[in-house]
Amino acid sequence: MGVGKTTTAVNLAWEASRACRVLLWDLDPQGASTYLLNVKPRVKGGVTALLRGKTEMDAAIRSTSYPNLDVLPADETYRALDLVLDAAKKSTHRIAKVLESVSSEYDVFILDCPPGASLVAENALHAADLVVVPLVPSPLSVRSLNQVNDIVAASDRPPKVFAFLSMVDRRKLVHRTAAQTLSRDNPQVIDLVLPSTVIIERMGSERAPIGIYAPGTEAARVFTQLWKHVYPAPKVKRGSRHE
Repeated sequence: MGVGKTTTAVNLAWEASRACRVLLWDLDPQGASTYLLNVKPRVKGGVTALLRGKTEMDAAIRSTSYPNLDVLPADETYRALDLVLDAAKKSTHRIAKVLESVSSEYDVFILDCPPGASLVAENALHAADLVVVPLVPSPLSVRSLNQVNDIVAASDRPPKVFAFLSMVDRRKLVHRTAAQTLSRDNPQVIDLVLPSTVIIERMGSERAPIGIYAPGTEAARVFTQLWKHVYPAPKVKRGSRHE
């Protein structure tokens, strides 16, 4: 499951929904978050209509089977998202602008971005208060984090950035070494390690957050701790939007 980007987005969204009203926006054309939360990947008029205001956000958002957790799903039209953003006015601020229309309905927004630097990533950074970077433990991990920092540095409203080690296999020397040294040597890497485990791989078949089908496991505990690091003192608000 790659570096654990979508795994992190889905599990953080579920953890957040236990106390807050949450919208997860799946910006990745692969639609993995959409799939894992068992939501139909269909946006009326596609992402172009959504970003141009021809499709209302409320019409595109889908509820999930979990209270307080909604999803803005990705479909095949998201493959052209960079081009759509490039053609828009204030192209690096379109996602933030669209989110404003539902800002009063949610306490937390989580954006699951496609990998790599892109106009989509720039938009997400302009909209974000915090960037969470899962890092696979390897000598190139710090380079990946530095690339994110470079993009953030160019933002007119730089969000806070932190990273954690993901998919750690302690049988491998390079993974054990990274787990021991990265958080010590880099203040942006928190001392929290997500193990490489079949429990995480089961998300694809269970189509559910880990806390639902495997509570009490190390992976579930890590995501609970990660959410506490992201949002240490949430204000509890009741209520959820439904279709």
